[in-house]
Order: sequence, then C-alpha cells, then structure tokens
Amino acid sequence: MALLRRRERSWREVPPGITALLAASIAFMVTVRALGPQPTAEPEALSAPPDAAMLRVLGSGDEVSMAYGLALRLQAFDNQPGVSIPFARLDYAAVRAWLDTMLKLDPATQYPLLMATHLYGQVLTRPDKQREMAEFVYQRFLEQPETRWPWVAHMAIMAKHRLRDPQLAIRYADGIRDHARGSAVPSWARQMHIFLREDVGEIESARALLGGLLESGAVTDPQEFAFLESRLRTMESVGKSSTPTK
Repeated sequence: MALLRRRERSWREVPPGITALLAASIAFMVTVRALGPQPTAEPEALSAPPDAAMLRVLGSGDEVSMAYGLALRLQAFDNQPGVSIPFARLDYAAVRAWLDTMLKLDPATQYPLLMATHLYGQVLTRPDKQREMAEFVYQRFLEQPETRWPWVAHMAIMAKHRLRDPQLAIRYADGIRDHARGSAVPSWARQMHIFLREDVGEIESARALLGGLLESGAVTDPQEFAFLESRLRTMESVGKSSTPTK
C-alpha cells in the first residue's frame, strides 16, 4: 500500500520557469482588471405591477396587506443595489399603474394618493410629470370625492404656485365644489374656486359666485358669513374702481 501511495511534492520542486510563468499570469490579470472599465450597476426599469385579481388570490383575501406590500415595493424602487434612481427618470405610466393597483386592492387607503402628491408629484425639474400626477389624483378623486378631496386641494395649490397654471388650479377647485358636497368637507375647500378666480383677476365671476353662496343660506356660521361678506364688499369695491368712468 505504501508503494501505491502518491508522494506529495513540495513547491520547491516546481521548475523555476513554471513559477515565473504563473507569477507573470497573475500580474497580467491584476493589471488588466485595474486598467479595464469598472463594473457599473445598471438600474432596473419599473415594470407593470402584478394583476390585482392575481394578488387577491395570492393574498387569500387580505387585499389590504397586498396593497401595503405594493406600496413598500414601489416606494423602495428608486433605491436599487449600487444605484439611486431620481424620480424624474421613472416611467410615470408605470408609476400610475402601481398606484392604481393599490387603490383597486384597498379603495379606502389614502396612501397611494399621498405618494402621488408628496413624492412623485414633487419633481420640480419635470412639470410634465407633476401634471401627470395631478391629473391622476384628480381622476381618482372623482371616484370617491367625499374622502379624497384633500389631495385635489393640494394639487390645486401646486398648480397655482409651482406650475403657474391658475386655470388648472381653478379646474381642480371647481371639482371639489361640484363633487365633494358632504358635511365633512370644510367650507374653505368648497370656496377655494372663488378666491382662485379673484387671484387671477376674474373679479366679476368671483363676486357672482360669492354673492350666490351667501344668498343660498349654505353658510350658517356667523363668523364665516361675516368674513365672506367682507370679502364680497372688497370685491365690489375693486370692481367699481376698475370700471372706466364716462
């Protein structure tokens, strides 16, 4: 058995030429790696979300948890291994699809609308993407105006101050006036359209709307009525001062 056992050779017995060749090969590989292009992390594109019906099946009826999981996945998408993706580079059609799927799974949640207004709607360098999120919020508001009106009010303010588009702001404020009529909707939100028109110089329209509101009896709080009446008198005085004299 001892004769069959293979004797291990010491590294000192390796011919010098082989040792030199091995050292040269290692040095060559190290040099190529150092001088060559460094590997870069490639960002993954945001794909379409999973189908809501399939998620209902997978979640065994726990749609709230599935919607929450989608929110976490989307919110973390911009931070990928080795790379951070600015919101401005995201495909907003895919972002809308993810937010829509969350609302389909859990219509009562407000979180997707918060993400649209305070995350994806804040891309200051891309007004087109801000408008895309604003319109998404408005369309989802029309489905449940009594509970989703705050997000449209936020977008109306954004349209006025950031997008510099007062007519878009008035459109959103008109939507609150026309659709969010429940007692839980505060008066300032329902009256926003009046003062937005005043701000853009539509004094006659604002005065007519405010006068009609006061005459309708919808304002029952004495302090609110006095405040709005004071604003109406101010509008009337502005209107008279701007009327050309003969």
